[in-house]
Amino acid sequence: MKWGLGLAGLPVISQAIGTAAAGEEKPVHSKRRSGVTASLSSGVSVFYKDEWLGAPWLDSDPVVLLHGNSETNEIWYGWVPQMAQHYRLLRPDLPGFGDSTAPANFEWSLAGFAKFVADFLDSLGIRSAHIVGAKTGGAIAMQFAATYSQRTRSVVVASGPFTALDPKVGQNPQQIRLGSAATPEEIAYFDKMRDEMRPETKRQVETMLGSINMDDLLPKISAPTLIITSDQSALQTVDTVLHYKSKIPNARLLVLRSDAYHVAVANADECVMNVLAFYKQSVKA
Repeated sequence: MKWGLGLAGLPVISQAIGTAAAGEEKPVHSKRRSGVTASLSSGVSVFYKDEWLGAPWLDSDPVVLLHGNSETNEIWYGWVPQMAQHYRLLRPDLPGFGDSTAPANFEWSLAGFAKFVADFLDSLGIRSAHIVGAKTGGAIAMQFAATYSQRTRSVVVASGPFTALDPKVGQNPQQIRLGSAATPEEIAYFDKMRDEMRPETKRQVETMLGSINMDDLLPKISAPTLIITSDQSALQTVDTVLHYKSKIPNARLLVLRSDAYHVAVANADECVMNVLAFYKQSVKA
């Protein structure tokens, strides 16, 4: 059972990562990941993937995919095969996560992360993009859309929080996040990502998530917005999501049948199908 949208109808990986600048924390991953590392004017060293699977002679609109807490850009693996045939996918590790590093003066707030997205787009010469966020990435996506409305073509929020989160949420078992269908191998993979999270990042992000309040922010979002949640989410109820969705002027809600709250992973195919339909129906070229 669903509420919302109906059904919808990577060459590309650049050179391997470089090293961190002097004085910065080094990436925590021992296994090298293929992608691109770039230094932003803010001092952030960002690791990202840039993927387009369509015809090489065509241009494509950019989509920025923002991951959640305790993970990296790898969580979007289920979105790439189909979605990258239609859009250019940009998948950064957020500052302090994975193979991206944050300078000592980084602002650990939703506004600070939104500025990072703007700086990231600037570094690629991109004026505006579709913004998609999962969990904490969804809160960052909403902050970006409210702050940089002219740079936001659309917003998709997959299980993003609207209110402050208890620090204990970060320790939820992966079975609660990923749902009953998650395999032991999948759970172990996500546990490893969580265990590799830098202590400073964990501390700062927990503080940030404990102070989330979207009440004044949501009415400032003018871009077409799709909010995705699940009917059995342990993060927030459908009624809660409906309440906050009503504060966004041009928003629609999609509720998926799932006992996972990380729907971007657990229900990747359904999410992509509906996001592509959303773009086709709601977003101007």
